Amino acid sequence: MYDLVVVGAGPYGLSIASHAAAAGLNLRVLGRPMASWRDHMPKGMFLKSEPWSSNLSDPAGTHTLAAYCAARGITVEHGKPLPIGTFTDYGQWFGNKAAPAAEEQTATSIIPCARGFRVETAEGDVLVTRTVAVAVGVMPFVHKPGPLRKLPPGLVSHSSHHRDLSRFSNKDVTVVGAGQAALETAALLAEAGAHVRVVARTDRINWNSQPQPLQRSLLKSLRDPHCGLGTGWPSWVFSEMPWAVRKLPGALRQHIARTALGPAGAWWLRDRFEFAVPVLLGSRLSSAEQVRDQVRLRLESDDGAVRTVETDHVVAATGFSPRLARLAMLDESVRSILHRVGTSDAPELNARFESSHPGLFFAGLLATPSFGPSMRFVYGATFAAHRVVQGVQRRLAEPRLATVPHAARSRAIEQPGRNGQLTGYAQGQAPGQGRRRTQGGRGPTAVRR
Repeated sequence: MYDLVVVGAGPYGLSIASHAAAAGLNLRVLGRPMASWRDHMPKGMFLKSEPWSSNLSDPAGTHTLAAYCAARGITVEHGKPLPIGTFTDYGQWFGNKAAPAAEEQTATSIIPCARGFRVETAEGDVLVTRTVAVAVGVMPFVHKPGPLRKLPPGLVSHSSHHRDLSRFSNKDVTVVGAGQAALETAALLAEAGAHVRVVARTDRINWNSQPQPLQRSLLKSLRDPHCGLGTGWPSWVFSEMPWAVRKLPGALRQHIARTALGPAGAWWLRDRFEFAVPVLLGSRLSSAEQVRDQVRLRLESDDGAVRTVETDHVVAATGFSPRLARLAMLDESVRSILHRVGTSDAPELNARFESSHPGLFFAGLLATPSFGPSMRFVYGATFAAHRVVQGVQRRLAEPRLATVPHAARSRAIEQPGRNGQLTGYAQGQAPGQGRRRTQGGRGPTAVRR
């Protein structure tokens, strides 16, 4: 039986794994390293956050983006955007150097059993573990506006579904959204030869200002402090004090998660965008229908005016919705009983990212309604990794076993294994490939690679 299984190998999953390995935990890491960055970001994109606030986290703090770039002669400067490809390569390097090797397996089922959890993968592996940290990134939570959901994939897609935009050359493309993903995707489409427009509900496009120098007078720093999420006191609180955000009432945290650090484009994108992409502002998408091989969009403005747009393809750059209902790998017996934040479908987490089901931890986007908007950014990985591992260690030291819901307990007992035989995990039997603890407690164990 393992101490911890980390599900996900993005910035949060790799950071948690690095801290867990340093703490001597017996763990496994499941997932394709940096998958959303490698497979779902169009070529030519740049990192919006500053390089110094884009580090994955290891306990010693030595495996930084700056260290990776310095060893390769890559210039990293405050106020200079870094290509997404460089950051992706850094994340893979971090995974190789600072964390247990991630196994490119897809977790398909997380089911509670008497001693913890049973984790199954699409590749046929079965793991039994005392605790699980779910850090699956954003891809399970892709959000499309309702009118677009009924259209076939050939006519509508999400901005995260494209690695190469060149196939839209000479096509008419409509991008829905007003944030960085929408604006940068539209600029890249225009540069790839597409005829592109942006449709946005807002009455104006917001642009981030160029970052101020790191070295400033004390007065300017006090008025507008630098932080991992930009500048200003609200951003400073969100980035540097997520523990304080968590102490707020659930309804207020839910509101902050939904509205703080709203849609805006990076300052360095503005010139590329404004002279290349027309924008239909104040336009709410009310319906979308297929008309032959195109999409007809019906747009309504605040004053009641209606216009229609016919386009070859619609790209929904409408973000991600942190909802447990989207987490199909998590057994319904657990999902149905987890405490939520306010009226949201996101898990209520304690100070160490543990859900109301003992031993089940969440990090990344699903933690945003608990700890605030820093959990949407790489910068939040350091806070999360340290706290999650603390929580895992506390749970492992707890003599009481996790309470298993009746339905899950029955399922765990009767679930057939890979060879068709009953597993009997609810009686405490671990699978053959699991490791036994050393006699006398957990103790440091070698990390399986």
